[in-house]
Amino acid sequence: MFVQNIIANLPLFNGLTQSQLEALASIIVDKPYEKGEMIFFEGTAAKGFYVIAQGRVKIYKSAPDGREAILHVFGPGEPFGEVAVFQGGTYPAHAVTVEKSRLLFLPREGLVSRISSDPALSLNMLAALSSRLRQFANKIEALTLKETPQRLAAYLVTASELKDGADTFTLDIAKGLLAGMLGTARETLSRALTKMAEEGMVRVEGRQITILDRDALEALASGLESL
Repeated sequence: MFVQNIIANLPLFNGLTQSQLEALASIIVDKPYEKGEMIFFEGTAAKGFYVIAQGRVKIYKSAPDGREAILHVFGPGEPFGEVAVFQGGTYPAHAVTVEKSRLLFLPREGLVSRISSDPALSLNMLAALSSRLRQFANKIEALTLKETPQRLAAYLVTASELKDGADTFTLDIAKGLLAGMLGTARETLSRALTKMAEEGMVRVEGRQITILDRDALEALASGLESL
């Protein structure tokens, strides 16, 4: 029942009947992971994709000198690795847990079999994958066209919206991880956050953020203002 509850709330499987959810749940493997445990490496065969039941997962690429480019940090209820699975190719990046996690693994072979017998699954997945592609396109635009303060402001506005518009919320990830996700150095991120606080846009208390001037923060995020 736990597995069914998780997949029932995924956009990937919206609108499925109880019997369809039960059929999917029957092929899923429930896997626990410790913090810092590798899930898959870039270039390995994509034999299935994952859904996060608990914890967080970092998707990243490595440079020859050891530097990391963080592509995304996924949290509970989010799938990852699905594009490579449906292409029948290899994973395009590394995946590692950033905290103790519980993942649901959906094997490609079993999933393809279910889709063949139930076309409604493929329609849901197509819509969800299209949404994911739009997210990556927006991230690429932000990383190439916006400065660090704008990217950070946009992240904080989005984080607030995900908390039902709350002015005070807690960052779900460490600032070092957030810096990598936004394509900047931790020191640069800290300076931008300090400047926002000095300008009266936000108050920062550890990981807790309070938005004091939402209009100014949104203007910074859209590029209408600068720090």
